[in-house]
This record gives sequence, structure tokens and C-alpha cells, in this order.
Amino acid sequence: MPRLKIAVVVGSTREVRFGDKAAAWIAEIARRHADIDVEVVDLRDYPLPFFEEVASSLWAPSTSEVAQRWQRKMAEFDGFIFTVAEYSHGPTAVLKNALDYAYTEWNRKPVGFVGYGGVGAARAIEQLRLVAIELQMAPVRAAVHIAWADYAAVKQGDSKLDDFEHLNQAGEGLVNDIVWWGAALKAAREADAKAKAA
Repeated sequence: MPRLKIAVVVGSTREVRFGDKAAAWIAEIARRHADIDVEVVDLRDYPLPFFEEVASSLWAPSTSEVAQRWQRKMAEFDGFIFTVAEYSHGPTAVLKNALDYAYTEWNRKPVGFVGYGGVGAARAIEQLRLVAIELQMAPVRAAVHIAWADYAAVKQGDSKLDDFEHLNQAGEGLVNDIVWWGAALKAAREADAKAKAA
């Protein structure tokens, strides 16, 4: 089987965001796996309008050129890890919007989350797991929750994320789940494609 392609998506576009630090850290952990290719994808590079299509791309092609470019990019991958900030107990609007702007590109692929902030974005991640299921993704059990004390230490420059062994262990667990489910689901997708072509 060809190597899996995994996207690490930076789920915030704020100027003072922490997501790029979290993305670089989890991407480095993922790159230690010899059987996957990892690419960091930044939502800043895909300035999607707030969803205003006539329907989900499941039912009608998107008219936005940026949305089409976003869909083509997401179609390249076999699995996803999103960085997640939490605002008012929910995920960022730009991340939810980006999820809404694709559909078949997500189907039957694993997804995991690296959350940060007050409670490690646990509540936002819980909501995103439900969204992922509706998009026919397979959310993995393992997640990384960078709680406030660790987040603040890194934000202030006193520490780096890889200084925290509990976070490194959680990151390894998340990547291992993405790789296992990514391989299993890729094999299943390929088997389905062969059966349909026969």
C-alpha cells in the first residue's frame, strides 16, 4: 500500500493564534512515522467566505474558487489532524466553516484533534467529533488537550510543547490512532473502488 498522506490543519486564522505552534509540534511527532507523509495546511491560505452555497458540496458543486481549491487539497489526504482553539465552549468559526465547505473529501477517513486553552479545548473537540461523524469521517478516540498551565508556559516562551512528556505521549497516541485507522480505511476505500469498477 502506498504511504498515507496526513494533513495537519491549523484551525485558527487569528494574528495571535497558538495553532501554528501546536501544528508544528504534532507534525514533527507524525513525521517520525516512516509510513506516512505529513503536510501542514494553514486555513490562512484558504480564505473561505462564510458558507453561502446553494447546498453542501455533496449535492451541488461549490461556486467559490477558494472552496474548490480547498476541496481539491483535502481530497489529497488519507487522514486529518486539526488544531482546535475553544471560544465560548465551541470551535473557531473558520474551522467549522472549512469543514462545511467539503463533504466527499472527508468521507471514510480518520480525524483527530489537538486542542489548547482553558480545558484543552475539550468541549470544542467534543462538538467537532459530532460534526465529523455527520461528514462520514472516523474520529479517533485519542486526542491531545493542551491545558491552560502548559499553554500559558509555551505562549510566554518559558517552555516548548515537547518539554511536556504527557503531551508527547498523548501526541504519539493520537498519531498512532490516525495511522492505524488511516491504513484500515484506505484499504477499505480501495476495495470499494475495485468492487464498483468490476
